[in-house]
Amino acid sequence: MKKENKSVIIWLLSGCSLLFIMVVVGGITRLTNSGLSMTDWHLVTDTFPPLSAEKWSEAFEEYKKFPEYQKVNIHNDFTLSDYKFIYFWEWFHRFIGRIIGLVFILPFIYFLIKKRLSRETIQKCVVLLGMGAFQGFLGWFMVKSGLIDNPDVSHFRLSLHLTFAFITFAYTLWVALDLMYQNKVNAILPLQKIARVALVFLLLQIIYGGFVAGLNAGLIHNHWPLMSDGQFIHDSVFLEQKNLFLSFIEGKSGVQFIHRTLAYFVVALIALLYFKSKKFTLNKTQSNGINLLLILVFIQFVLGVFTLLYGVPLWLGLAHQIGAFFLLSAMTFTLHRLSK
Repeated sequence: MKKENKSVIIWLLSGCSLLFIMVVVGGITRLTNSGLSMTDWHLVTDTFPPLSAEKWSEAFEEYKKFPEYQKVNIHNDFTLSDYKFIYFWEWFHRFIGRIIGLVFILPFIYFLIKKRLSRETIQKCVVLLGMGAFQGFLGWFMVKSGLIDNPDVSHFRLSLHLTFAFITFAYTLWVALDLMYQNKVNAILPLQKIARVALVFLLLQIIYGGFVAGLNAGLIHNHWPLMSDGQFIHDSVFLEQKNLFLSFIEGKSGVQFIHRTLAYFVVALIALLYFKSKKFTLNKTQSNGINLLLILVFIQFVLGVFTLLYGVPLWLGLAHQIGAFFLLSAMTFTLHRLSK
C-alpha cells in the first residue's frame, strides 16, 4: 500500500462503515414497520425531525391521510408517541443517507483538487457517486409504492433497494482493496471461478432475503429442515399463485422455499471453495479469506434457521441481515485476492 493512498483508503473504508450502519438501520426500520412514517421528502426541511409539539402534530395528521394509518394503525390505538417511534427510525435512515452523501462528495472534491487520485480511481469513484445517487432514488421509489393504495411497500422494490445497497458496499470495498493491495499475485483461476459462482448465488440469496422481508414470508412455515411436518415443499407453494413461476416470486410459501433452498447452495459452494483450496499454495490473505468465508457462512446459516424457527424476532432478523453483510464482505475480499 502506497503511503499517498492511505487517506484515500481511509475515506473509502469510512464510506463502507457508514453503508454498513445504513443497512443495519434500514433493517431496524423494516422490522419495526417504520418505513412509511415520513410521507414526503424534502432535502433541507427533513434534515431534522419536528422540533415542536405543533410540528409533530402536523406530521402526524399528514401521516393519517395515508393507507398505513387508515388501513392498519387506526385499529391499533396508534398514538402520537407510537408515531414518533416509527418516525425516528425512518428519519435516522434518511439522515445517514445524507451523511454518506457528504462523506463521499466532499473528500472526493478535495482529493481531486490535491490530485491524489489516479485516472482509474477517479473513474471508479464517479461510478460510486452515481450508485449512491441511484440508491437514494431507489429508497424514494420503494417508499412511494406503499403510499398509494397498499400500506406495504412492494417486495420487489424493497429487495432492489436492499440488494443495491449491498452491491454499492461491495464495490466500494473492492475499490479500497485495489489501493490496499497493489502488488500483483497470480490469479488462481479454478478457485476464482468457484468464488464467482458463489458470489452470484449469494446475491440471489440476498435478493430473495428482500422478497421474504417484503412479503413477511418468514412468519409462516416456521419449521426446519422441512417446511412442515413431513413436507420438504409445502403444498401451498403450488396453490397460492396461478403458476409456479409466480409462486416463486410473489407467493409467501414459494419465496420462502427458494430462500431456504438457495442457502444450501451458498453453503455448498463455499465449502467446495474451501476444500478445493487445499490443492493450491495460497498466500496468507487468500487463505484467511477462504477460512473466514467458511466460518461466516455456517454462522449465517444457523442464524437463518433460528430466525425462521422463532418467527423473525427483531434481534434475530437484524442479526441475520448483519450476517449477510459480513458474508458479502468476506466474499468480496476473497474474490479480490483470488483475482489479482
